[in-house]
Amino acid sequence: MKRSFASDNNSGIHPRILQAIVDVNNEGHCLAYGHDSYTVAALSKFRSLFGPDSETFFVMTGTGANVLALAAITRPYQAVICAESAHLNVDECGAPEKFTGCKLLTVQTSDGKITVPGIQNCMHGIDDPHHVQPRVISITQATECGTVYTKGEIREISKFACDHNLLLHMDGARFSNARAKFPQMAVRDLTFSPGVDVLSFGGTKNGMLFGEAVVFRNKELAKGFEFVRKQGMQLFSKMRFVAAQFNVFLSDFFMLESAMQANQMAQLLATKISPVKGVDITQKVEANAVFVKMPREVVTELLEIFDFYVWSENDPKNPEIRLMCSFDTVEADVSHFADCLSAIVAQLETDKITEQRRVLDGSLS
Repeated sequence: MKRSFASDNNSGIHPRILQAIVDVNNEGHCLAYGHDSYTVAALSKFRSLFGPDSETFFVMTGTGANVLALAAITRPYQAVICAESAHLNVDECGAPEKFTGCKLLTVQTSDGKITVPGIQNCMHGIDDPHHVQPRVISITQATECGTVYTKGEIREISKFACDHNLLLHMDGARFSNARAKFPQMAVRDLTFSPGVDVLSFGGTKNGMLFGEAVVFRNKELAKGFEFVRKQGMQLFSKMRFVAAQFNVFLSDFFMLESAMQANQMAQLLATKISPVKGVDITQKVEANAVFVKMPREVVTELLEIFDFYVWSENDPKNPEIRLMCSFDTVEADVSHFADCLSAIVAQLETDKITEQRRVLDGSLS
C-alpha cells in the first residue's frame, strides 16, 4: 500500500484511542444516548478547557458539527460569511445551505484566512427584505491552506462581528494542529477568549476513529441544540464510544503531542523538498500541510509512489499539490518522499539532457 500524504483522514487510529474503545467495550452494557459515566467525564473535561459556562455536544462527523452549529444560530433568511476555500463552501455537498436554509457569502483569499476588509464586502443589503441578512462569520482553524489565525486576528474579526450584530463560528476540524503552533496558549486563548461564539471541534483528523464536538461559548447560545442534533441525525446512541475517545484526547497532553508530531513532520518535509529544483512552497507551513508547485511530469511520477491531492491546476505545467502529514507520519516517511522527489527530478533532468544531445547529434550529422 502506498504511503499517504493525501489527508490526515487516511491515517489509522491512535493506539491509545483504540485501546480506550476496547476498554469501554469490555465494560459491557451502559446507558445509551450519553447517559453514561464516560460521557459525563468527557463533558466535564470540555468544561475545564472551555469554561464553566460552555456547553458541549458530541456529533459524528465534521460536516455534521459545522452544519448543526450553524443551524442552531441562524434563520433561513440569513447568510454565513466564509472563505471561498472553506470546507463549508467546497467540500460539504451543499449541506450548509440545505439544512440551514442560509446562503453562503464567500470571501476570496490567497491563504485561506479571511480579513475584515473581505468581510465588509459581504455586508450589503442590510435590513433590505430583498437580500439575505449576514448573521455568522465562519473561519477555519487551521485553514484549508494550512495557515493559522493568531489570537489577534481572531479578535479583530470578532470585534467586527460584535459591532455588526454577527456571531463568529470556528470550523476547528484541525484545531489541534492550529493550537500546536502556539503550544504555550490554552485552548480558550484561541477560541472563546478572543471572541469565538461556537466551535466545531475536531478529533478524527488527529487520531480518533470517529466523533467531533460542537462547543458553545455559553448556555444561551446552546439552547435547543439537543433537538437540532437529533433532527440532524447526529445523536449517537452508543455515545460512550465517542466520549471514551475524547477522554483520552483531552488528557495528558495527547491532543497537543499528536498534533505537534504532524506539524513537525510537515515542517521537516518542507525543509527537505524546498531546495529541489523546480519545487516552490506556495503557503506558509504553519500546521500539518505543505502546499507546493512542481512540474507536472514530476507530479505524475510521484503519484505512482505516493497518494496526495493535486490542489490547483491554474498553472497546467506546474500544478499545486497538497501534502498532508498525520499524527503517525514519521521522519522515514518524509525522507522517503524527499529522496524519491530528488531522484525523479534528477532522472528527468538527465533524460532532458540526453534528448538534447541526441537532437544536437542528429542535426550535426
